[in-house]
Amino acid sequence: MTPQETVERALALPGADQRVVIVDEGSTANLRFAGNTLTTNGVTRSARLTVISIAGSGVGVVSRAAVRPDQLADVVAAADAAARDAEPAEDARPLVAEGSDADWDDPVRRTSIEVFSGFAPALGECFATAEASGRRLYGFAEHQVDSVFVGSSTGLRRRHDQPTGRLELNAKSPDMTRSAWAGVATRDFADVDVTALDETLAQRLDWAKRRIDLPAGRYETILPPGAVSDLMIYLYWSAGARDAADGRTVFAKPGGGTRVGEELSTLPVRLFSDPARAGVECLDFAVAHASGREQSVFDNGLALTETDWIRDGRLTNLVQTRHSAELTGLATTPQIDNLIMESATGGGTLEEMIAGTDRGLLVTCLWYIREVDPQTLLLTGLTRDGVYLVENGEVVGEVNNFRFNESPVDLLNRMTEVGTSIRTLPREWNDYFTRSIMPPIRVPDFNMSTVSQAN
Repeated sequence: MTPQETVERALALPGADQRVVIVDEGSTANLRFAGNTLTTNGVTRSARLTVISIAGSGVGVVSRAAVRPDQLADVVAAADAAARDAEPAEDARPLVAEGSDADWDDPVRRTSIEVFSGFAPALGECFATAEASGRRLYGFAEHQVDSVFVGSSTGLRRRHDQPTGRLELNAKSPDMTRSAWAGVATRDFADVDVTALDETLAQRLDWAKRRIDLPAGRYETILPPGAVSDLMIYLYWSAGARDAADGRTVFAKPGGGTRVGEELSTLPVRLFSDPARAGVECLDFAVAHASGREQSVFDNGLALTETDWIRDGRLTNLVQTRHSAELTGLATTPQIDNLIMESATGGGTLEEMIAGTDRGLLVTCLWYIREVDPQTLLLTGLTRDGVYLVENGEVVGEVNNFRFNESPVDLLNRMTEVGTSIRTLPREWNDYFTRSIMPPIRVPDFNMSTVSQAN
């Protein structure tokens, strides 16, 4: 039974007043390698059905994996029963009544191991080069295609096919004392230059031949796009309008309300999401498998468009549903599955920023990021796989790792330079969020709170 048939049959069954049916189909292909050798590869598939039943103002949600045709009626009946027993939903709103995609009836799109047909030979050449040069390459390449089908009893019929790819590449010296990491996001691996990545890692391992120990403290620091992405994604995940209005987050206004309209940065930075942005295209309608403070099952199918979160340095919008928008008096701005940060004045490349540094640190990636204080969005975490000292515009050696304590909101106000934005991959959050375009930034006093013994 196709996903479209599953949707139609589930909607046609008698019972609830209204229903939303979501079918998720996914396929994943991967290559894994260690010590300059391919270790495993494979392809997996997944399928999940979510039935959202509405009885009066009560909502029942039942989600099951790999549902057979003969089990469909039982899943729907369970959702209907849960809706009848539920208390009235506070976020109840009329279901989205319009929206139909021309490709609704097209077959499910899947990935296969063939997606690596151009990438794998280049990776093999990198293995040979690394082996000859005394490096060891570790990592994985993964590609997945997720298709979501959303139908409702109001006539909504939306679908989206999302390709997602990522490559993580870690290079180590033969004695395992030096390590460097790089990663890229891609839609199809056709644009991945693994040779260039390997050359970057080789350069970083060469930098690390000289070791320089530094104490904890505040340092002028250059953060590359991937590290900036890890920080801004956490900021984005913390930007719920309802939590801010309730005084729970850094975006709460003292005395009540939110900080929307306040200046967060003196630089003309823009943080926004755009489902149509080339290279990071994503869902252009809301999909909610359950209701929460930042999503509502009643908003399924709601159109998503380009949305500013910060514009010209000012907080412009927070993430919310139609229900929370009524509570806060702000626009309805659901979360979108990409994030872009740019400066209105443009900026230099990472290499140009390094060349313009008298003395400072280059922190290539962040790891093990955790929240310390939601009221300030203070985060802590570790540096990993490459912290380097820059003097007179050149990298002069590798520095020990640190634990840092910083708030991305506070960094927005303290950063002094924003470079050219490029598509990038976060290190910490790439299991959950891969579609980002970020700049390198310069912070004059990044807080390295303690020295870390991690290698």
